[in-house]
This record gives sequence, structure tokens and C-alpha cells, in this order.
Amino acid sequence: MLKRIFSVFFAFLLTFLLVLPVFNVSAYEVNGFEITAKSGMLVSLDTNEVLYSKNADKKIYPAAITNIMTAIVILESEKYSPDGRITMTEKALTDILGTGVAVSNTKAGEEFSHTDLLHFIIMCSCGDAGYLAADYFYGSHEAFVSKMNETARNIGMKNTNFTNPIGLHDENHYTTVEDIRILTEYALGNKTFKEISAKHRYNMAATNMRDKRILSTTNFLLDTTTNYYYQYATGVKTGYTDEAGRCIVATASYNGYNYLCILMDTPNNPLKREELSQCADLFRWAFNNFSFKEVATGDEPVCEMPLELSMDTDFVSLYFEKPFVSVLPKDADESTIVIKTKLKSESVKAPVKKGQVLGEAEVIFAEKVIGKVNLVAGEDIKANSLLKAVDIVKGIFTSVYMKIVYVVLGLLAVGFVVLCVKMNYSKGKKRKVKYIPYDGKERENKHR
Repeated sequence: MLKRIFSVFFAFLLTFLLVLPVFNVSAYEVNGFEITAKSGMLVSLDTNEVLYSKNADKKIYPAAITNIMTAIVILESEKYSPDGRITMTEKALTDILGTGVAVSNTKAGEEFSHTDLLHFIIMCSCGDAGYLAADYFYGSHEAFVSKMNETARNIGMKNTNFTNPIGLHDENHYTTVEDIRILTEYALGNKTFKEISAKHRYNMAATNMRDKRILSTTNFLLDTTTNYYYQYATGVKTGYTDEAGRCIVATASYNGYNYLCILMDTPNNPLKREELSQCADLFRWAFNNFSFKEVATGDEPVCEMPLELSMDTDFVSLYFEKPFVSVLPKDADESTIVIKTKLKSESVKAPVKKGQVLGEAEVIFAEKVIGKVNLVAGEDIKANSLLKAVDIVKGIFTSVYMKIVYVVLGLLAVGFVVLCVKMNYSKGKKRKVKYIPYDGKERENKHR
């Protein structure tokens, strides 16, 4: 009876555990504040290390964060030119009606530069500007979206699909925090994108239909006139829909440290922009609690690798290919850092060139791999001529080709033996034997 009760209880417990939601844990635990975003990440742009992560691979809706890709597709178009002119169309203004997204307040027939267009899209998330760009640069929304998805695949975004160029909600318009990280790091490599995403104001020149105007960013971390201004913020983009929640992708730099923060699907609190305040909290947490630590300089050997064909030494010393610097907690005990080596083979044959990659090292802290570095030979080592010649001869006789020759010769020998045996057997059958019949009567006559 007890066994049956225990079995039922265990089955219930297992079922309960299986239906519990799974959450990714942080690389490090934040303290002093709460992150209400359903997905997020804080990553060092200097070392590419993740300091905080939450549901980084979970499917999310990007809202106007989509415009990071939109801007990149524009910037990489053959038609793009900073001073090139583009004209607002009636079609773009009609396409945006009823969507509820921000608009540029431009009129059909109004001309402005490609640079102005990018400011509308990156700083202000203007949907009419996004639709205009799609038609102008690629001929249609569909062709533009196809290019967005092609670019996503090319830069390594594995869990992303776009269905429109401005971030309107669609079940099939989705991404992940990890993919947003890949996209943002790629976009920041474009000088024009980086400069525009860092602005809080843009003085737009007069057009053929309107006097000059000032555009303001939706990223209040950059805006000195808001309560959310963060002095070390340097970009990038915000977004919002009811389904996507409040979203932000932001960068910050201080004292030589550079971080990227992504918070997605943060609650829409009417009293507080939680995604902005929590993003600033994460930046402060990183700046106050982490520092660069040089794990290895590349000046000291990490390990040795057995060496063949040299009369001078039996081992070659391996070094880090380049100094390894990690962002670690300021109070981290560096003695707990473990370097795990993995050589390409059990040994290496001379000659060896200095800098030749012979293995890899994993750097482990707190049971987590924080980086990988190539292991290279620390010096040039010549091969001994005699040992090398012997090795060449040995190699010839042990090569695959020689093994094939050995097999062929063996088969020929076996065939020859079989043939000889067969021939001898045939001769034996053909040999004549004289037959003398036995006649009893004749034998009796001889004895008489």
C-alpha cells in the first residue's frame, strides 16, 4: 500500500516539475533591484561576455526594435546616398493609416534626404518613413522584407523572421534577445547607424514643403530633458506594442568599459518606464561591480606538447595566441580561474613555426566557460635532417598507397599459390596408369 502511495506521489511530483516554466538563469545574479522584463541580456562589448541573461533564446516580438534591421538594409542598399533625395508618397501615408505607429508628419510630395529618412526611422520609429523606404529602395514591402530576412540569416540570426519593415505585430514577426544582440552588434559596426542612434536631437533642414524642424529620440536615456536621462548612455533604440511590451536596446560607456543592454517585454507601467530605469540600473550594476582582469598575458607558457623529429628538444611550449582579458566581479578570486587545454594531436612533428596554432584553451571561472583562446607555439623549432629522412621513408612504407600495394601483392601471391595447386591437381588426374587384368585360369595353367 505504501509503495503504491509513494508511486502516485512521485508521478504527481514529476508531472508538476515538467509543467513548470523554464527560465534561463543569469550569468551573475543582480542585486539591489528587480528586472521585470520577461527577456533580457547585459553583455560586454569589449570582451563579448554575458553578465546578465534571462530567457535569451525565448521567442519574442520586437516591435520597433525591428527598425535596427530596417536601417541596416537601407544603409547597405546600392541606392543609398547620404545626400540622396527621396519623396514622401501618398501610398506610404495610406499604408500607415490605422496602424497606430508613430508618423513623420510629412506630406505627400515632400522631399528630404536619405539621412533625414534614417533619422525618422532610427530616432523616432516613424512607420510612414519605413514603408516609404521599403518601396523606394527595393520596389515593394515584400522585396524589402525578403532582404531583411536574408540579412538576418547572413549575420547569424537563427531564430528570427520578419514580415514587415516597421515592427507591426504579427505572429510570424518574431526574434530572440540573442538574435537582437547579434543584430545590434552588427549595426553598431556601421558608423552612420552608430552616430544616429546616439543622438537625442536632430536638426532637420527645411524641405520643399516645410521649414526646418527638430526631431527628438524616443530613447529617453539619451535625453537630458527627461527623468530617465543616463549620462553614460550612448544609444540605441526603443520599441512598444501591446503584444511586445516595452522594449529597449541600449549601450553605455564609462571609464573604458562598454556594455549593451537588451530588455524585452517589460510591463507597460503608466507611472514609470520600467525598461528605461532597469536598463540604467543594469549599467550601474556592471560599472560598479565588474572590472577587467588579465587572465593571461601570452608571456608565460600554458602547457607543453610532445615534439618529434628534433634533436634539440622533446617538447614545444604553448602560449596564449593573444592576451586574454575578462570582465569579472571586482572581488573575484583569480586563483579560482581554471585553464583547460585541448591539443590538436598527441604530438607535433618538427619543423614548428612560432605562432603555429597547436591547440585551444578554455578559460573557466565559477564552473562557467568565460572564453576560448588558441594555443600557439612559442618558438621556431627545426627538424633534424636524418630523423626527417627516416620519417619520410617510414611514411612511404606506412602510407595508404603502400598499404594498397601490400594488399594487391598479397592477393597476387594468394592467387599464384591457388593457381599452382590447381595446376598440380590437374596433372595428377591426367597421369596414365597401366592396367593388367586378372585371369585366374591362365594363372593355374602356368603353375601346372
